[in-house]
Amino acid sequence: MAEIRRHIHFYGRVQGVGFRYKAKYMAQSLGLTGWVRNEWDGTVSMELQGSSILIDKLLEGLNNDRYISIDWMDAKEISIVEERGFCVR
Repeated sequence: MAEIRRHIHFYGRVQGVGFRYKAKYMAQSLGLTGWVRNEWDGTVSMELQGSSILIDKLLEGLNNDRYISIDWMDAKEISIVEERGFCVR
């Protein structure tokens, strides 16, 4: 499968609910790379790299969490980068 990289900005109840650590756990278990961080305005930014099917699986898992409430996401494909692992920034 072709590898892609997406930059995603999440809006809703996404801070203070374990969002970043759930994202890290899921990304690592799916073999995705990238990062996630809280923003000053209460949103969360994330970059994910891997197959689009696995990225969609991670997004589905985040959206089905009882504490996380994603109102909407802005996503765009960006250039692939050389990296290993997934980290919380």
